[in-house]
Amino acid sequence: MYTAASIIFKTLAEAGVTHAFVNWGNDHPAFLEELERERVESGKTVVEIVTCPHEMVALSAAQGYAQVTGKPAAVIVHVDVGTQGLAGAVHNVDRGHTPVFIFAGAAPQSSDRRIKGTKNEWPMWHQDVPDQPSIVRQYMRYTAQIQSGMNAGPMVLRALQIATSEPKGPVYMWARRETTEEAVDASVFNGDLKVKKWPAIQGGGLPAPALATIMDALLQARFPLIITANSGRNPKTVPLLAELSSLLAIGVCTSCQSAVCIPWTHPNYIGSSFSGKNDLLDQADLLILLEVDIPWIETKGSKPPDDARVFVIDNDPLKTTFQWSHVDADLICKADPEVALTQLITALDSPEFKTLAAAALPARQARLGELRSAWIDGMAADEQVKSLSPDGIAPTVPYVLGTLRDVVSAETPSKGEKVLWVNESISSYHLAWTHLKPEQPGSMIASGGTSLGYALGASIGAYLGGVVAEKGYDLIATVVGDGTYLFGIPASAYWMARRYNTPFLTLVLNNGGWASPKNSMLGVYPDGLGSTVSGRQLTVGFGPEMPDYAQVAVAAGGAWGKRVENADELVGVLQEAIRVVVEEKRCAVVDCIVQSI
Repeated sequence: MYTAASIIFKTLAEAGVTHAFVNWGNDHPAFLEELERERVESGKTVVEIVTCPHEMVALSAAQGYAQVTGKPAAVIVHVDVGTQGLAGAVHNVDRGHTPVFIFAGAAPQSSDRRIKGTKNEWPMWHQDVPDQPSIVRQYMRYTAQIQSGMNAGPMVLRALQIATSEPKGPVYMWARRETTEEAVDASVFNGDLKVKKWPAIQGGGLPAPALATIMDALLQARFPLIITANSGRNPKTVPLLAELSSLLAIGVCTSCQSAVCIPWTHPNYIGSSFSGKNDLLDQADLLILLEVDIPWIETKGSKPPDDARVFVIDNDPLKTTFQWSHVDADLICKADPEVALTQLITALDSPEFKTLAAAALPARQARLGELRSAWIDGMAADEQVKSLSPDGIAPTVPYVLGTLRDVVSAETPSKGEKVLWVNESISSYHLAWTHLKPEQPGSMIASGGTSLGYALGASIGAYLGGVVAEKGYDLIATVVGDGTYLFGIPASAYWMARRYNTPFLTLVLNNGGWASPKNSMLGVYPDGLGSTVSGRQLTVGFGPEMPDYAQVAVAAGGAWGKRVENADELVGVLQEAIRVVVEEKRCAVVDCIVQSI
């Protein structure tokens, strides 16, 4: 027997969805029965089912999967309460432009024994809310109710088509239990869905006048600068940006980035910031804002000169889901970065442009070399400082991250080239992006949003996605703060990692609490009453009786774990942790005490 649930799973599978991260409830009998039918008839389910004890971990795992594969995963949750359980991960997949298909059942509409799937358990009355999709609607690219098994297939395909078209993002579908239980004739189930007729929208390019304007400006500028953050979500843009930068000696900076946009070693990569300040703005006479949400923050005293020209190239240049966002710009183009970069590179392939470019390049390149050397030297000096704590024992974050990078390089077969970094270090975001030095396209991922708790689940999904996409990762290494570690629901995450054989290394930068709210307070009250008191007194600290983070993972998922309090112990502990992950295929957690807030 086939039901609407059968159609939903069949459509997902034929559309290329390989995994569903699920948290089942009383709205899913048809789905559970369908999965068993598939096992009985073919020995396996058409979509791999990943049981998730918490919905936020489920959606974070789906995000990590999609970031690695470039394809959406499915998340299935339970009525209104499971939809709420998705929590801040909903914000992350929205702001991170990550395609995810979310399905939730809904309480039965009826209480009539003649109708299959009708209300028959007491919670169903409480779960029958007036507007379930409103819980997440403002974050979704599309929300819709499936009202019949007859058109469930096309409804799912429409949702996936929207999710994978720019600006990419999550979609939410729901159906009442009577609908998912609806019997469907075999002729409908076996019908041709024509999946190939539902392609994503192809990205647009720069109009010819805009292309000419940008090219002329690039050739005439004294110090052109590209600021980007998210273009690397499409890995194909990374070599293109590197090539354009090399051809025209254009400096590249990243601002509040969520993806590797240019290789770390590129000689024209000259800065990265999460503070909103960029000292290079004063020098630039031309700025190209390439797929970036926050290029600078004027309230931090950072803005371009009034006579600088500013061009915006972005899939969503006006940031239409932000209630306020603006930069003074001379040209704004809604264009796909991959297409636009290709156009700019192609336009340079003419004798006229090559002659003009050759005249400007030597001075530009010399200036970029000086800027990069100063930036690199500063970071290297920071890594040499082992400790700033009063006792001289607890390591600095730059030292920890530099040590982690070097040990990972030494202990992996690819010398770090096939390592995926998952970054949710929050108050140390800028340090992780710079000191870990990600080189390969897609080699570091972050949520793209601001809701904490992404990294642990994302590491699980990224591991599964890496298998599907044949990435051949030597290691997945995850960097979190102690606050984000707890937000990530570690008991659920490490149980899943053991259940589904997705071992990863976790480094906890343990500063004893939440540095970010303290930093926010200092940004408004730098000399206020709270500026000199402890994190505990401010109610942002976890110490001195802080959790034993490593042992949470040990208990929940059979992980290996150890706390490090002395900088001199760090190398040996990291070496053993990596050995456990790579050889024993177990998760490892290194809880590293750094200077306390």
